Amino acid sequence: MRTTVGIIGGGPAGLLLARLLHRTGIDCVVLESRTRAYVEQRQRAGMLEQGTVDALRECGAADRLEAEGLVHHGIELRFDRERHHIDFPVLTGGRIVTIYAQTEIVKDLVALQLADGPPLLFEAEALAVENAAEPPGGHAPVVRFVHEGREQTLTCDYVVGCDGFHGIARDTFPAGVSRTYEHDYPYSWLGILADVPPSCEELIYARGEGGFALHSMRSTSVSRLYLQVPNGTDVADWPDERIWDELDARFAIDGDWRLERGPITSKSVTPMRSYVHEPMRHGRLFLAGDAAHIVPPTGAKGLNLAVSDVRVLARGFAELHRSGSTQLLDSYSELCLDRVWQATRFSYDMTTMLHAQPDGDAFEGRLQLARLRRITASRPAATELAANYTGLPLPLAATGRAMGPTR
Repeated sequence: MRTTVGIIGGGPAGLLLARLLHRTGIDCVVLESRTRAYVEQRQRAGMLEQGTVDALRECGAADRLEAEGLVHHGIELRFDRERHHIDFPVLTGGRIVTIYAQTEIVKDLVALQLADGPPLLFEAEALAVENAAEPPGGHAPVVRFVHEGREQTLTCDYVVGCDGFHGIARDTFPAGVSRTYEHDYPYSWLGILADVPPSCEELIYARGEGGFALHSMRSTSVSRLYLQVPNGTDVADWPDERIWDELDARFAIDGDWRLERGPITSKSVTPMRSYVHEPMRHGRLFLAGDAAHIVPPTGAKGLNLAVSDVRVLARGFAELHRSGSTQLLDSYSELCLDRVWQATRFSYDMTTMLHAQPDGDAFEGRLQLARLRRITASRPAATELAANYTGLPLPLAATGRAMGPTR
């Protein structure tokens, strides 16, 4: 097989990139190691920055999002049995966020890709990327992969690794080129899906005596909730009643509010970590999304960072296709890493501000309350949180052009 851009990974990053390239007239092939059913059922984040919504609109994949997405104008912070609303439009000049599950984004993009897009191969496991370091004019990059029981090759002008943290693309970078930065947090999240309408109109971030809790949703009839738990927690130790009781305690306020309970349909434990790989480009191989960076879910940045990466790549390939200029592609790693580190900082700040320390450090606990009090009492502090949560602008080039939230 031969194409211009070979994309490894059929998650939201790879599928969105393929769609954006297709609409620009650039041919590509997407290789996804899993089945279509598996890809369309992976439970992941669902909070979309305005820039992410704009990108889905741009590629014609926002029809269901527009009809079913839940627009949110802020979040609620809870601590000391009090509730505080952070109003995004007021603080950011009108910017909002939208709740729409990543599983639904993937379904929408897969349907479009299979209907009229470039090739999307499921159960096509990438084995290696060769010739990635070759300059233009040298040997073309080749992706070796297994599909339908036999090894095949995909020859490309460029390769984009959207294959996640455990994919093979990042391993192609030579050891002397790669720099990695990581941080493991001393707690995890126990997440549940429940068939019950949300008990809130917007996300609740709660710092309770027993630790952190988050109330989110997937739709008007399905709630998504999380509890801070120790690392190594076994979901078998958390029967449904214990989960609801602990959520009740952590969301408790002095006021008229009740957490609605319902059947729990899914439980999982997610470790919390931050990880950044530098650079995000080596020769004609690019990394995007979780292949290059991981953030704890507290700041809702993982999916949105992946979309930011592929928006830059799509513009870079479009510029190359239109004018022959590689300026934007050459700046890709620098441009993306600046935003990645800002999102990593924000996610770290949100996580450490809201989670109880396992060692019960009283000093750290008082500092957390002081930080929360500052945000809820100071407009500049609240504005900083709102600006980061709704999404920072993404600069496109050193010329000062910018791409990002416009509302």
